[in-house]
Amino acid sequence: MIISASYRTDIPAFYADWFLARVDAGFVHFRNPFGGGLVDVSLAAGDVDGLVFWTRNFAPLIDRLAPVIARDWPFVVQFTVTGYPRMLEPSVIRGDDAVAQIARLAARYGPRAVVWRYDPILLSPQTEAPWHRETFGRLASGLKGHVDEVVVSFVEPYRKTVRNLDKLAAGAALEWRLPPDDEKISIVGDLSAIAADAGMRLTLCTQPMLADALPGVVAPARCIDAMRLGDVAGRSIAAPTKGNRPGCLCAQSRDIGAYDTCPHGCAYCYAVADRDRAKQAHATHDRHAAGLGH
Repeated sequence: MIISASYRTDIPAFYADWFLARVDAGFVHFRNPFGGGLVDVSLAAGDVDGLVFWTRNFAPLIDRLAPVIARDWPFVVQFTVTGYPRMLEPSVIRGDDAVAQIARLAARYGPRAVVWRYDPILLSPQTEAPWHRETFGRLASGLKGHVDEVVVSFVEPYRKTVRNLDKLAAGAALEWRLPPDDEKISIVGDLSAIAADAGMRLTLCTQPMLADALPGVVAPARCIDAMRLGDVAGRSIAAPTKGNRPGCLCAQSRDIGAYDTCPHGCAYCYAVADRDRAKQAHATHDRHAAGLGH
């Protein structure tokens, strides 16, 4: 089984001690967000085919991966770096620091072990298309030679996302908007060219309309990618495709995180309904508990 750690929260940034304790224990629980029941997932050495980490700050784990390496688990880090203004990302690390972490990971484990995520793309008066082209280009220049893929998507109007963005808009005059399809196509085409100049392939996370509109220019992303894990491992890793939503080509995996536990406070986040609640969950979590959020 491939373990996802985690698109529901930032385990490397905030729960590294807990994760390493679960690796040592050999199992982890997560609560099914749809049915509410507890699911037991084995972390025994022979039961894990690979790991996919999702993060904005890998520093708490970057020098502590010996237990993962000892178990011969290949891993890929999906590392989000966007460079948004603080009003949108109040507590993420600086873009230059994130780029430096990615460079360290790539130097140690190879460029196939890290994927850059410029995700999501949010349009507002402070972050219109020219801002994205400039910011993406600057980050791509810094990441040249360290990654071979960048994943992008436009912000999706999930209920939590819309509520949080509207709350920010009311207090900070942020008039965010959902761009029309032709504007999305134009932006993605430009970003793809910038990425290619930096030696990267641009892929789209669950944006099938854009992939169809730009054939040969961009491709659908496989964020949980068994082939990439196999490249890192130096051996074949087999896992069926089992997407989470239309257009998702991710391999089957188990995500071990929990919603409403990431205190980063990104305004566009789909995984946190209330930042104060997430901060409280982080402050009171037990590193020895079998799961997060319960």
